[in-house]
Amino acid sequence: MCFNETNGRISKLMSMIKALPINLSNRQKTVLQQIVRGTTNPYRLVRRAKLILAAASGESNSSISRRLELDRVQVRQWRSRWFEEREKLSAAEEQQVTEKALMVLIKGILSDRPRPGTTKSFTVEQVVQIVAIACEECEKSDRPVSH
Repeated sequence: MCFNETNGRISKLMSMIKALPINLSNRQKTVLQQIVRGTTNPYRLVRRAKLILAAASGESNSSISRRLELDRVQVRQWRSRWFEEREKLSAAEEQQVTEKALMVLIKGILSDRPRPGTTKSFTVEQVVQIVAIACEECEKSDRPVSH
């Protein structure tokens, strides 16, 4: 019972927090719309682009989470990440980067960040050796191929 009371207070507090404002330039909006319309873009990327476009149009986190079937925490997280990168986006536009460079920057912002985990299994040298063996002819490697 105590958990429900605490949980209720937290959710009430979270709903009272004002969402970070998202302002998009025309170029940013165009690039985000291209991502949404792209047929080969990963689903996560498209959904995040939709989220930022909705946030820029003034939609609330709750509304966005319902429409895109995301948790409100996720919506808040991506809105926050975009907000944090606004200076980098503005600087890129002031430098008049190409549409392609702006697309790369925006995709980078909307991509997952590296997560902690195990270290790489193979060193770069080991990968190079594996590729070299895979590319050489079977007779040279003294490994007969039966089929």
